[in-house]
Amino acid sequence: MIPPAESLLKYDNPALISKSTDRESPKGRPLKVSPQQVGGQSTPVPPPPKSEPTSTDTTEQEDEEILNAILPPREWTDGTRLWVQQVSSAPSTRTDVIHLEELLDTKLQQRQARQTGICPVRRELYSQCFDELIRQVTIKCAERGLLLSRVRDEIQMTIPAYQALNENSVAFGTRKALQSESKVDMEKKITDLDDEKLELKKQLNQLKSQRDAIEKRETEMRQTEEKNHVEEIQLLKRTNLQIKTQLELILTPKK
Repeated sequence: MIPPAESLLKYDNPALISKSTDRESPKGRPLKVSPQQVGGQSTPVPPPPKSEPTSTDTTEQEDEEILNAILPPREWTDGTRLWVQQVSSAPSTRTDVIHLEELLDTKLQQRQARQTGICPVRRELYSQCFDELIRQVTIKCAERGLLLSRVRDEIQMTIPAYQALNENSVAFGTRKALQSESKVDMEKKITDLDDEKLELKKQLNQLKSQRDAIEKRETEMRQTEEKNHVEEIQLLKRTNLQIKTQLELILTPKK
């Protein structure tokens, strides 16, 4: 496992908690090693003699427990070794606060955090900076640190809600944009169909006019043919009558 990256939150030096050896206990639990063995000591260090805890020691121990509860230590493994790094319990000065502000600005520029909008990098750095401020306040006043940790937890719960709201708003806007584009397309299609309808009506009127002209011309031609046919019949009848009269005259005997 890769050791955790550098953070704006101030930590103590990492301590080696345990490591596995070739000979393990029957239950398989790793052998415990004291933090002093990190520096390379091979001989075991005897534990210091126990003394009765004073009220000051008890208060400091309670403050450290509160600090560890607010800002838990981070752990990582290096092969078979387990490392633990607790937050620093050293008080901070005004110079440390100014240095924290400068380091925050430097980290924002180095990691190219966006100044506006939702930016995970900017959020991570400001969260680390806020944790460091909580650490500094908790060392001087544990109750104030607990209250600030409640504010931090509330902010951490509120930000995802705003992110979900933003995602829903973006999705809603996208749907509305698609619906708007679809509406524009439908309106354009309706306009095109209306234009096509007018063009078809125009063609229909032209075809009706052509049909009426053809029917009128056919009617006139039929009437003319009928008139010519009647005149021809009358001419044939007159001719027939003349021929009949002539035949009668020829066939009638003279007296």
